[in-house]
Amino acid sequence: MSKENPAAPFQLFGYSLLGYVLGLGVLTGFVLWVAPWALLPWHIDAGAPAPLAQALAADAGLLLLFGLQHSLMARPGFKRRLAARLPAAAGRSTYVWLSALAIGLICAFWQPVDGMAWSLRGTAAGWLLSAGFVFGWGLSVWATFVIDHFELFGLRQAWRHLRGEQEPRPVFRERSLYRYVRHPMQLGVLIGLWSTPQMSLSHLLLALGMTVYVLIGLYFEERDLLRELGPDYADYRRRVPQLLPGVLRRGTTSGS
Repeated sequence: MSKENPAAPFQLFGYSLLGYVLGLGVLTGFVLWVAPWALLPWHIDAGAPAPLAQALAADAGLLLLFGLQHSLMARPGFKRRLAARLPAAAGRSTYVWLSALAIGLICAFWQPVDGMAWSLRGTAAGWLLSAGFVFGWGLSVWATFVIDHFELFGLRQAWRHLRGEQEPRPVFRERSLYRYVRHPMQLGVLIGLWSTPQMSLSHLLLALGMTVYVLIGLYFEERDLLRELGPDYADYRRRVPQLLPGVLRRGTTSGS
């Protein structure tokens, strides 16, 4: 993907396209892996439970790897270092490739934990939680298209690079779902993870770990957005809650 190579823009677009397909495939697999219906042979609760200490150590390590990859690669300093080695248009696609790897490792090497937090299959509450699972993941997907689905997965940047177009400056946009919460994509993920009629301890460990990651990740993401977008984002942050529609922290003008 060298700038001196005339084929480099086509190579970069192919790299981004493969990353997009891989990223979507792994994310779809992850959703099916945690789905309450066990539609595929591999599932978060499949297999014999591991000894508790072994399972906790392995699963915590996988969650830590996922969190570090997502958070560190999203920081401006890491992006600058990556841009010094790769074309800037390849940065987001590289993030997608490595995110797919981190999520794939969770699905492949997660250690089941014996026990059940709740089991509501066949009850009205269970059906409601199953509907919540579909709603949550659907909300997350919808949110990607409200902003720019193809830019989020790196394809838009590669297409501009192929056409010889410059990357536009970041512009703050407030529309659709983003008028009600600042992070509808992450809200959908959390709803999808927690909405299950049968919450095994394995699933509970994953949901807790991912929730901690989301809350920590959003803290750093918003700090970067304030630096990048300035007063517009600061005003948005004062007016619109972070994750829960209509809920702002009492006694402050900042989002919850």
